[in-house]
Amino acid sequence: MAPRVLAWGVRTSPDLLAEIRDLVATHARPDLRTPIDGLLLSAIATAEPDHSLTEPLLVVLAQGGKRLLLGEEVFTYRAGQCLVVTADLPVTGHFLGATPRTPALGVGLVLRPAVIAPLLLAAPAEPRSRSTTAIATGEAGPELLDAVARLLRLLDHPADAPVLAPLVEREILWWLLTGPHGGMIRQIGLADSGLSQVSRAIRWIRDNYAEPVRIAELARLAAMSPSAFHRHFRAVTVMSPLQFQKRIRLQEARSLLVARPGGVAGVGHLVGYDSPTQFSREYRRLFGAPPGQDAARLRAGTAPQGVRQLP
Repeated sequence: MAPRVLAWGVRTSPDLLAEIRDLVATHARPDLRTPIDGLLLSAIATAEPDHSLTEPLLVVLAQGGKRLLLGEEVFTYRAGQCLVVTADLPVTGHFLGATPRTPALGVGLVLRPAVIAPLLLAAPAEPRSRSTTAIATGEAGPELLDAVARLLRLLDHPADAPVLAPLVEREILWWLLTGPHGGMIRQIGLADSGLSQVSRAIRWIRDNYAEPVRIAELARLAAMSPSAFHRHFRAVTVMSPLQFQKRIRLQEARSLLVARPGGVAGVGHLVGYDSPTQFSREYRRLFGAPPGQDAARLRAGTAPQGVRQLP
């Protein structure tokens, strides 16, 4: 697809990235949040791995790079590129070469079905996306970067933001819908899409991770046959429902262990493990250390905590 050129002109990508870097460095906070609803900013100065449950997001990197793992799939993106996530997913990632002097700087925008759906009425019809996985990376074109920069500028103009931020958000979503990832974004806004159906099951597992997973019940929730549900779920998440649940359980256990010293067996039971041995084995496999040792390291400050990351 040839790059689109707007009649009124757009600044070059390097200039836009420089402005975005400055704005992110100025406004980023440890909890990612900003006064603009749905806009998240990240400034990370460590290359330590991060395990998190992401939500549907657009992420644009302004400085640095990141390698993200979903199941056995690896996604890498760098400054000037974007990441699109269309479902709640347990991911592991680390920023490449991030240091206190050169932190990784990123912008996130929550992808909300209620905002995307009205745009589908005007968006050109797109062929079905070839990729069904809920993660993709690619270049962030100058039009997208320009809109992101304008959204960030509104952080310095809080009186204007309530009126103008929703307009710029719609523009950003429009560039996504009419760009290479349009098929993925379209699935978020369609109430009856395969992604929307699988997302209902994903949300159930996320909210009830300690409960046994019954494929037949999840399939009914997604309005699919069990075989079709299993196929669609794996296509979206690159994991089976049981693998997905296990990842959610272990990530939740890690958070609980930091807050509750000395309760390894109890935490394992809380997140759904009947066997302490199995819990410790699977925890170590994911996080690289036994539960008690890993939690002690986190509490001692020898591993990063308290600072959220964009995927």
